[in-house]
Amino acid sequence: MSNYKAPVRDIQFVRNEVLDFDTHYRGLGLHDVNAELCDAILLEAAKFAENELAPLNRSGDEEGCQLTANGVQAPKGFKAAYEKYCEGGWPSLSAPEEFGGQGLPGSVDMMVGELMGQANQSWSMYPGLSGGARATIYAHGTDEQKALYLPKLIEGAWTGTMCLTEPQCGSDLSFLRTKAEPQGDGSYRVTGTKIFISSGDHDLAENIVHIVLARLPDAPAGTKGISLFIVPKYSPNDDGSLGERNAVNCGALEHKMGIHGNATCVMNFDGAKAFLIGEENRGLACMFTFMNGARVGTAVQGITHAELALQGAWRYASEREAGRALTGIKSPDRPADLLIVHPDVRRMLLTIRAFAEGNRALAHFLIKYIDVSAYSKDPDLVAKGDKMLAMLTPIAKGFMTENGLEAANLGMQVFGGHGYIREWGMEQNVRDARISTLYEGTTGIQSLDLLARKVMGSGGELLNLLAGEIQASLADLNDDEFTPVLLKALAEWQTITAEVGAACADDVNELGSAAVDYLMMGGYIALAWMWTKMAVVAKQKLSEQEDSFYRCKLATARFYFQKILPRTLTHAALIRAGAESVMSLTDDDILSYQQ
Repeated sequence: MSNYKAPVRDIQFVRNEVLDFDTHYRGLGLHDVNAELCDAILLEAAKFAENELAPLNRSGDEEGCQLTANGVQAPKGFKAAYEKYCEGGWPSLSAPEEFGGQGLPGSVDMMVGELMGQANQSWSMYPGLSGGARATIYAHGTDEQKALYLPKLIEGAWTGTMCLTEPQCGSDLSFLRTKAEPQGDGSYRVTGTKIFISSGDHDLAENIVHIVLARLPDAPAGTKGISLFIVPKYSPNDDGSLGERNAVNCGALEHKMGIHGNATCVMNFDGAKAFLIGEENRGLACMFTFMNGARVGTAVQGITHAELALQGAWRYASEREAGRALTGIKSPDRPADLLIVHPDVRRMLLTIRAFAEGNRALAHFLIKYIDVSAYSKDPDLVAKGDKMLAMLTPIAKGFMTENGLEAANLGMQVFGGHGYIREWGMEQNVRDARISTLYEGTTGIQSLDLLARKVMGSGGELLNLLAGEIQASLADLNDDEFTPVLLKALAEWQTITAEVGAACADDVNELGSAAVDYLMMGGYIALAWMWTKMAVVAKQKLSEQEDSFYRCKLATARFYFQKILPRTLTHAALIRAGAESVMSLTDDDILSYQQ
């Protein structure tokens, strides 16, 4: 039986006490959405995650998926859990009401998604990508496509995938070769191979809707010649019933480091019947609807892996006895003291906690802007929200997944040798966490997007907008403990930005060399902002009554500022060291190197 416990109180703290989602929803005209409703949904999601999904996490990892003559079979119990998921109406939470959804904001869906990902990341990926497929069809599909595909995706009878990567092209899609041939009747035939397709084939749902990038005949070279297509596993009839089996199949299952319970497939399209979404040769722009949502979803995995590490390591360190406290024996009636007496163990535990809870606050703060984009009637507010999303999304995706992986490794470290053993779950958490920094754009790609496109590309506008929001927020918080430290770090980030801009005017490699350190520096500042918000609330609550929950919050905030935020100084030094040593070897030197 799994020991996973949904972090309900901390989610309620972030949403209700720190970020005031009630006021947020009222401001968007969502008067039926409030803390009472969200708490009820959260508690039901917690039950489902703890009782249905968490018990399948280890067994799914050990069993993995099987490729049979009839397609891919998910691990035992996964299909039954998915049926209960659909019966509970979970796929429809934030889907549009006109197609059978419940019409709740995406921030509610993210709250639920966090718990399901923590309980069983591999399982949660099967329905997880369906939201992106729905959003893409809703944003770019025809009325007929919406009417045919959305109701089934929303009820969960069908799931969705995102098919971009090919053997010869990953992040650089200009090498994409999959072809789409028009058939003269409004349909196309798609031929090609896609790899690394999460949930590409399985037995959980009756149909799978693949969202596929492909090239039309005579399309322009590069990314400007890519179009987007719907390719269903079974071609649906006009009434939504299943028609003939389409020419798309799983050719192989990828052999992966982690997330073994999810079917990551090599998908072969052999003249599969397909339908264009959006305009010809504008497929990449349409696919960004899917990818941007997936990047936020991947950022949430940074919470997932830090939270799992926190629960496992905190519990273990509170029960395991080893060594004696440096200040003297704490448990004289026992042969050793608890692990928690050791400063280094506490360092690891507090680092994990700072990332888990800081990431949670940042993710919920970010998702507010997605709500604004979807529901606000104020064009100026929507424009501002879109700019904040543009700035914060690469930071969240890159930084949160990197520190989630760090937290997972620290969680294993707290266990010592036991952490390397499967039965404790810490090594699975590390293996599952590793992919998060890679897919939906590696940390390096997120960093280039942030520095080159968002910051430099906007002439500093997006950075100044974020900095202004931080400064205004800190003025409202009126805190003299954390604010001066954060403002100093923010000013240094702005100074570094100007220095990098000047340096890359002479050598663009300066930008590429600085990008990851720049993103990480921004991430530590963003998390410090969230911890300041949480600390101010904790101080206020503690002034009213003693509560260990708020004491832990305040202690973790102080730990973050004293022990983690100073990492920005190292990143600043690395940026200022420039690109010379990075680029000092010639291409010939590297190509001629042999062991």
